[in-house]
Amino acid sequence: MNLQTTLPPARQTALRPVGRVVGFRGSTVDIAFPAGSLPPILGGLRLRIGAKTLLAEVQAHLDACTVRAVALEHAEALVAGAEALSLGGAIRVPVGASVLGRVFDAVGQPLDGGPAGDIRWPIHRAPPPLEKQDARQSAFATGIKVVDLLAPLVRGGKTAMFGGAGVGKTVLVMELMRAAIGRHAGAAVFAGVGERSREGHELLVEAKAAGIDKRAAFVFGQMGEPPGARWRAGFTALTMAEYFRDARGEDVLLLVDNFFRFIQAGSEISSQLGRLPTRGGYQPTLSSEIAAFQDRIASVRGAAVTAILAMYVPADDFTDPAVAETFAHLDSTLVLSRAMAAEGLYPAIDPLASTSSLLVPAALGAHHCRIADAVRGALARYADLQEIIALLGIDELSKEDRTTVARARRLQRFLTQPFGATAVFTGIAGASITLEATLAGCSAILDGAADTLAENALYMIGTLDDARAKAARAA
Repeated sequence: MNLQTTLPPARQTALRPVGRVVGFRGSTVDIAFPAGSLPPILGGLRLRIGAKTLLAEVQAHLDACTVRAVALEHAEALVAGAEALSLGGAIRVPVGASVLGRVFDAVGQPLDGGPAGDIRWPIHRAPPPLEKQDARQSAFATGIKVVDLLAPLVRGGKTAMFGGAGVGKTVLVMELMRAAIGRHAGAAVFAGVGERSREGHELLVEAKAAGIDKRAAFVFGQMGEPPGARWRAGFTALTMAEYFRDARGEDVLLLVDNFFRFIQAGSEISSQLGRLPTRGGYQPTLSSEIAAFQDRIASVRGAAVTAILAMYVPADDFTDPAVAETFAHLDSTLVLSRAMAAEGLYPAIDPLASTSSLLVPAALGAHHCRIADAVRGALARYADLQEIIALLGIDELSKEDRTTVARARRLQRFLTQPFGATAVFTGIAGASITLEATLAGCSAILDGAADTLAENALYMIGTLDDARAKAARAA
């Protein structure tokens, strides 16, 4: 609807322009302002609807007097003629130590009944200047064997975690939070983008049970909220994370679940703004929207924002434009395998599909890379032989191949690991393993030191010494 010609003229304050709603459709709102006083693109607006208020964000200047904005909250009560006050810049959200242990919505409003916080930063900020960024790449140790060995995370880098429901993604998120809080003495910020209410509640309960909620902040743009909320929840969480890096000099882990829903929300907004879709039906601004988020994830001298992005792959098609565009920004990929989860091999990270740009001798050393290549080689050979084993049996293989298969199966089980987040269900205490112990264990298995151990002795243990102790108890 468009009622611009029938509305009374908008009044104007000395500091911030005030406009009137002249039209709206879906989540988009057209607002008329006095000539020469249009709020900036990405500027925040506060719309007054009776006793309630509604936050919106400017996306386009339609003419010299009218802007088109996107509502970031439910807009069912919106009426033509509603007053719109410019916030004078981007929407600002709470940051600082006061956000730890707290739950917020997509625009930084508390969902736990607590205070909003005194320190606020705008959700749209420039990335760190190049001269302040730390170009040296180092590993972000997680204590998870398969990650640190075959797909090490880059401190200040971006990692995507590809996986569907039921493959252990939430448990892995919890363990990565533990790594950030325990190993790196930093904080963690979780962004639930398009999360189901049940999933968010489960994560909060598990974080409290693990005792890590007091060093983590949670931001939710839930599935039932308008696309504008899902679109900006990630930026709110990113701003909170940046404060710990820039103002407190702390390492911080940013977890986003699900980054694909961030892209989907942008696509919905784009269609409502009247933009023509491009390849795959995605918004024409796909590249710039992803880059605006990813470029702010970086390390500076002494502190870093390290990001883990859970990513849904449509129809398992890694050539999908959204997935391909995200790949261009990644330093590491973790692919969760449903087949491994079905076998009980947790964490169900596929060692052959997961990669890292850090896995080079110059960054990690020749010893690490040699062992990682040997582990991948053994597992790849086992994968090649599985069809023959299924048809003819393992006895039809050569002696060399039988040895390779036996050691590959032991490596598979050695790379499983009990997590603290699952201890209450399994009765097995969680284990955080140093990289040195992981390398030593894998090297010993490849050299045949574990050939006499039963495969089950290597399942869900920490170090190779734990496996020997488990085998001795079983004997």
